[in-house]
Amino acid sequence: MNITLEAYGNQVIAFNFAHLQKYLSQLPDTRSNRGKVYPLPLLLTYLLLAKLAGCDKPSAIASWVRERQAALLPLWDSHHQRTPCLNTYRMILEEVVDAARLAELFRRYLHESYGGQESELVVLDGKTVRGTIPKGETQGVHLLAVYLPEEGIVLGQVEVGVKENEISAAAGVLREVPLKNRVVCADAMQTQRKLSVEILAKGGDYLWTAKDNQSTLRADIEQFFQPPRVAKGWHIPDLPRWEAQTIDKGHGRIEVRHITVIEDTDGFLDWPGVRQLFKLVRQVTHIRTHKTTMEVVYGLTSCTPQRASARQLLDWNRAYWGIENGLHYRRDKTLQEDATRFSLPKMPAVMVTINNFVIGLTLKLGYANLAEARRIFDWSVACQLNR
Repeated sequence: MNITLEAYGNQVIAFNFAHLQKYLSQLPDTRSNRGKVYPLPLLLTYLLLAKLAGCDKPSAIASWVRERQAALLPLWDSHHQRTPCLNTYRMILEEVVDAARLAELFRRYLHESYGGQESELVVLDGKTVRGTIPKGETQGVHLLAVYLPEEGIVLGQVEVGVKENEISAAAGVLREVPLKNRVVCADAMQTQRKLSVEILAKGGDYLWTAKDNQSTLRADIEQFFQPPRVAKGWHIPDLPRWEAQTIDKGHGRIEVRHITVIEDTDGFLDWPGVRQLFKLVRQVTHIRTHKTTMEVVYGLTSCTPQRASARQLLDWNRAYWGIENGLHYRRDKTLQEDATRFSLPKMPAVMVTINNFVIGLTLKLGYANLAEARRIFDWSVACQLNR
């Protein structure tokens, strides 16, 4: 089946579902042939169509497909004159589809169809799927993702087990990602010696911040940025340093970000492969109230000054937060991930994988606004099916 989804104006969303099904057909189908009514690629295509058109919960997806039954069935020459029920979707998402295999097929599809996935900066961050937290408890399914903020693509994702944390899961998810000539950036939790060594061994670099979890490391970095000691008759000159600054205005505030970078030429800092240290000052002024807040962050990187200037490090530090706005926020709010209740244990990872794909696909198709892209998809599919 080949549907061209036409947007309003002169825009055209060229999306070939038949091509995508070739990838989906590579998924192992563990169901027995007896009683297998719908092929697995068809079920996932229905699900993706509904997702792209604005449906998020499994019940809404099943209803969306059922309401378009007359138009959808002829497209696939279905032998059964009905569409799947809700329990069919729930069953395949819980018992049949392997989240890791599906994620790899989606990643390959996006790469082979739209290119990219060569960004230098790789972001590592985790998120709990709130819809999996049982009533009265605080823990649910927690997923750690490797993300390209410049492209909106998830390269890998792993579930953090109940008896482990993101630190122990990080090495596993990065093991499957090419890191040569890439820079891995994460929050302060991942500022670990072992992980730094593993990234360097794979030909990559790291960009870490040092906070309370590494108080000694933070204090050592801070010493580089203290004024030199002065005594009568002698003084210590300032270390060579590089600086960069950005000023942004928007959302009712002015944000000034200033970074100072010093090279650790003498190997003073006891950390694997460290080359540069930085002090980042974030100052935010709220225009209406004139209230100003300031945050000072210290960090380190294995990148040389030739590879990463002060401005580059400043840009990378800011791009790290792209996983919050570009991935987590879109999943939480636009795709209603937090509002979707999951009572089955394996289903959340599969649904999150599908959400990641929807975000990456719409960005590859040229839409920065996911909500608008889904409205266009819904309108385009309606026009296509009603012809």
